[in-house]
Amino acid sequence: MKILYVCHRFPFPPKRGGKIRPFNMIRHLTQQGHDVTVCSLARSEAEAEEGKGIAPHCAKFEMALVSNPVQTLRMVGRLPTLRPSSFGYFYSPSLKQAIDRALATERFDLIFVHCSSVAPYVEHVRDIPKILDFGDMDSQKWLEYGHYKRFPLSWGYALEGHKLVREEKRLAGLFDLCTATTRAEWETLKSYGVTCDTGWFPNGVNADYFKPDGASYQPNVLSFIGRMDYYPNQECMIEFCTRTLPIIQAQRADAQLIIVGADPSDEIKALGKLPGVTVTGSVPDVRPYVLRSAAMIAPLNIARGTQNKILEAMAMGVPVVTSSAAAGGVDAENEQHFLVADTPEGYAQAALKLMNDSTERERLATAGRERVLKQHDWAASMLRLDALIESCVQKFNAGRV
Repeated sequence: MKILYVCHRFPFPPKRGGKIRPFNMIRHLTQQGHDVTVCSLARSEAEAEEGKGIAPHCAKFEMALVSNPVQTLRMVGRLPTLRPSSFGYFYSPSLKQAIDRALATERFDLIFVHCSSVAPYVEHVRDIPKILDFGDMDSQKWLEYGHYKRFPLSWGYALEGHKLVREEKRLAGLFDLCTATTRAEWETLKSYGVTCDTGWFPNGVNADYFKPDGASYQPNVLSFIGRMDYYPNQECMIEFCTRTLPIIQAQRADAQLIIVGADPSDEIKALGKLPGVTVTGSVPDVRPYVLRSAAMIAPLNIARGTQNKILEAMAMGVPVVTSSAAAGGVDAENEQHFLVADTPEGYAQAALKLMNDSTERERLATAGRERVLKQHDWAASMLRLDALIESCVQKFNAGRV
């Protein structure tokens, strides 16, 4: 098939959450013999240059270079309208022209869209089967932000969340199949009462890249991995450092926390002044930091979909201490494959257990990797995707006879 694939972030290199899922889909579809045209955005010259590395994984690609100031103005311009402001951040007239030109000059058998924020680019198309992979239901994340921000920002996030719910429902009615990353996100989608077909397929992990290296770890070290310009990561690290880490250090004075992630805000950089806390900023490879730690923590209060950082740590044979919100996106069981908590005392108790008991750490390390290999394998996930695509295309074509 000839497939037009539209996504909100240019999907190469697959080094962050918004790029990993689409890249693995694109690579798989190409390996299956499909002719895939990728259309997406790049936000800097450096990202655009890096993005050219996708060439071996698709037939061709269209890349629109945008600037954050301009995209921010597009968001502001939508504030007084019923359309989500966040969609303005992902709109580019040049990308729209490239997509329209491709549709006018080529015959595609399928349009696949990853993330609702770029669905408007092709919402008008009626004569080609279309799939919208919501991934996460973004509306729910914005609504959650509203609970953590102070007024008037809390009001603004809540308003955007309600706009997104309305838009997600509208867009679902314009596609032939809508999918999500987890069963929980799928249930949210179905709760909208959508009439199109729906399904879900999980994120996977590259277990050949993220794997144990057999070296020793540091029992006194905890790690956190994630982009530090992302609000849920910022919020949970500030909370952990101020409320949980002191409890841990009261029982284990040598306890350290290493926060690894690009673009830390000033507030996150300030955490590096606390006893035992290191903020690295961007690093070329996060694996050594995780592998050398007693546990990777993911105490996220705001978490939708699958947290790739959890899958990657488990694949590396490093136990994870996480929140129930983040745990919901991983097919694993508390106490069997990772440890789940929701209070400072609970996080501290779980972390100390892994720092102080090497046998318990080894048990969870082994069980966690085995679970990820079984339940979060990209090959198995892509088989589910293949079945969803086949069903969608066949049903669309049957309806045209």
